[in-house]
Amino acid sequence: MPETATLSSKFQISIPKAIRTAQHWEAGLTFAFIPKGAGVLLMPVPKREALHGIVRGASATGYRDRSDSI
Repeated sequence: MPETATLSSKFQISIPKAIRTAQHWEAGLTFAFIPKGAGVLLMPVPKREALHGIVRGASATGYRDRSDSI
């Protein structure tokens, strides 16, 4: 059975310990809520330091945008 949580009267949800442990989530982590159909995808927002160098060597030309997709 999947882990569950209940929305409190203050509109708060506690993430079950098994999920926090498996994902290595700590207190103070910031999350983004992304609507997906009838549900919501919960994604941790990476810290700026973790993104340093992620696009090293990338070219600003020749990229595809969503506007040119079919």
